[in-house]
Amino acid sequence: MEAIKQQFPNVSEETWPVLEAWAVLLREWNGKINLISRKDIDQLEPHHLSHCLAITNHLKLMSGTRIMDVGTGGGFPGIIMAICYPQAHFTLIDSIGKKITVVQDLIDKLGLKNVEARQCRAEEVKKQFDFVTGRAVKNLPEYFSWIKGNVRRGERNSIPNGVLYWKGGELDDELSALGIRPRKTINLEETFSDPYFEQKYILHFDARDVPRAKKPKKAES
Repeated sequence: MEAIKQQFPNVSEETWPVLEAWAVLLREWNGKINLISRKDIDQLEPHHLSHCLAITNHLKLMSGTRIMDVGTGGGFPGIIMAICYPQAHFTLIDSIGKKITVVQDLIDKLGLKNVEARQCRAEEVKKQFDFVTGRAVKNLPEYFSWIKGNVRRGERNSIPNGVLYWKGGELDDELSALGIRPRKTINLEETFSDPYFEQKYILHFDARDVPRAKKPKKAES
């Protein structure tokens, strides 16, 4: 964890013991439920944790900011962001019950007071949030079709309200299909020397652009 600390100067000193406790708990759960592939769990901190923490180099949040993490899985990036941003409130949702069971256990054991976990689909959530996050959940047009009504406009944080989406690989085809482009693209290759982060990005879509996202095309029957 020491080597990782140097890369994230905005993460406070008192946050690191919580992240270390999180890693222990996640490894225990991963032995029971396959949240991260068995071969990749050894790289939990340098790959998965660092991947989520990368946002802390670019985002400062005001007290009371509300964030929904859609398709949170084992709590990526939602739990990690909640640990780093105790002043904000996080709603973590996933349609798969056993994943929400894990997330709720992590919330309870880490004593996180700023997080709620819900087993539901994004379309069922009728509230609006300052940010909606997702980490490699679905293709962009499909993901945006779920959360289009959940993002409210605003500019009181260091990045304007909107969608923060962790994505890898070629972006052009999906962005063309989506019909809107990110206002900010964080290229993680520039942050990390590890080849794992080649062609990995965090995309920021401004809330003002989200209503113009195109509906996903129906698959040919």
